[in-house]
Amino acid sequence: MDWAEKRVLVTGAGGFIGSHLTEHLADRGADVRAFVRYNSRNDLGLLRLLPEERLDQVRILMGDLRDADALRTAVHDVDIVFHLGSLIAIPYSYIHPRETVETNLLGALNVFEAARDSGVEKIVHTSTSEVYGTARYVPIDEDHPLQGQSPYSASKIGADKVAESFYRAFDVPIATIRPFNTYGPRQSARAVIPTIIAQALVQEEVALGATYPTRDYTYVDDLVRAFVLIAESPRTVGEVINIGSNYEVSIGAIAEKVASLIGKEIEIVVESARLRPKKSEVERLWCDNTRARSLVGWSPSVPLEEGLVRTIAWFREHLDLYRSNHYVT
Repeated sequence: MDWAEKRVLVTGAGGFIGSHLTEHLADRGADVRAFVRYNSRNDLGLLRLLPEERLDQVRILMGDLRDADALRTAVHDVDIVFHLGSLIAIPYSYIHPRETVETNLLGALNVFEAARDSGVEKIVHTSTSEVYGTARYVPIDEDHPLQGQSPYSASKIGADKVAESFYRAFDVPIATIRPFNTYGPRQSARAVIPTIIAQALVQEEVALGATYPTRDYTYVDDLVRAFVLIAESPRTVGEVINIGSNYEVSIGAIAEKVASLIGKEIEIVVESARLRPKKSEVERLWCDNTRARSLVGWSPSVPLEEGLVRTIAWFREHLDLYRSNHYVT
């Protein structure tokens, strides 16, 4: 696909993954529209960290996913939609379940309706491994049962099912990408790897929630490549596609690895304020990425240790962006 000939919309462009995807598409020469949640400060989120020459290539659209009119304007004349916009913080969803559902479920509906009515070539809808809940079997393939173990995961299950319905009922060309845990430069310290790194760089103690759950981590550059491959392939229409490394590691082991790479000893402290409700904790996530390999030839290229080294280096240079109170989620 010649991306220089494509008009592209990225919702959630101000977020961690969205900013990397927006930058990559601009690098490829695409005509990129970045949909960013409106705020009175004109804050572009993590897009502000893009090189100026790249940001100048991007058309910024401010709005709210819950506003159907805003989405219709944003999608007009677009060829491909990457829908990443959502409220993603699980602790926030416990406190604000209504806002989470309205943004993630109704927001997705607004995107799909606007895309259907505009006749876009392809929608890549972003799901999450959280929809699986605690693994009932491993590795987790796309046929694994869905379990709403938090308001956030329930809202994403709903959005995924709306995506499926638009493909089946209206023949809208939607593919659903389902990333497992992603990490890398720019990520918020509400995520576990950044909060470990940010704390370990400045203090001897790292405060975490549960350390025994396992996760499957993908470096952000590999995930961006998966987004592009899924958008380019006609074989992905109507499919749900897991993206992960096919390797699980505990949160505690990640903390120990980060400490080793930084070159210091740390004490891990479990704080009750960081723990999920007992029945809400996702205890095990391990991705089966067979479908991604077979449909689009994707496999991860950045090993976990190399990705951690890159991420630690970025945090060393940008630690001023992470105040100490950002470490608590």
